[in-house]
Amino acid sequence: MKKLLLCLLGSISPLYAGDSMPDGLVIIQKPIIFDEMRKALTLQYMQQHYGMVQDEPVIDPKMVVVHWTVIPTFEQTFAAFNPPELPAARDGIRAGGNLNVSSQFVIDRDGTVYQLMPETTMARHTIGINYTAIGIENIADGNSLPMTEAQLAANTKLITYLAGKYPIKYVLGHSEYHRFRDTDWWKETDANYFTEKNDPDIAFMQRLRSSLSALSLKPLP
Repeated sequence: MKKLLLCLLGSISPLYAGDSMPDGLVIIQKPIIFDEMRKALTLQYMQQHYGMVQDEPVIDPKMVVVHWTVIPTFEQTFAAFNPPELPAARDGIRAGGNLNVSSQFVIDRDGTVYQLMPETTMARHTIGINYTAIGIENIADGNSLPMTEAQLAANTKLITYLAGKYPIKYVLGHSEYHRFRDTDWWKETDANYFTEKNDPDIAFMQRLRSSLSALSLKPLP
């Protein structure tokens, strides 16, 4: 029997249905602005970086990329992702276009899961593979804010849920995305557009993939 789960956050009422929801997974809807400007910038990004000309900025998810924010709170992270255009403070990646960075999900330090965008709408979070990757940001920085046990559990439940909806083949940390550069998955058209990342730490990713051992994931290239 289908299950309906209703959660409230202010005036936002998310509704999820399906028997594939892992026990204890609650996804709170907190959408960022996705207006005509953001749509146009996303379509422009897809054409410029992946050679993909589409009417809608939709993706076919085959990967999940796990990140940490470095930003210390969910509220500040939401404020950073909400504007459609990249702020002036992000000049280091402005060469990649004016589309603001974002992700489909953010997990707070207590394990609360927020959905900022539809799973199949492209978000700018990982160079070269945004066209097929769902992004999960975690409120952490690896130093004063290490990844928490609650975040490990929440990532496990969320990715299990996503793998039940989509043919997810890989789960990787942002620090591991370079491993796809010499594969057919990499579609970045600008060979010079690349940044080194360290999130999350490899020990966390190893624990996360171990917790997902029941899924049919492929080893990273």
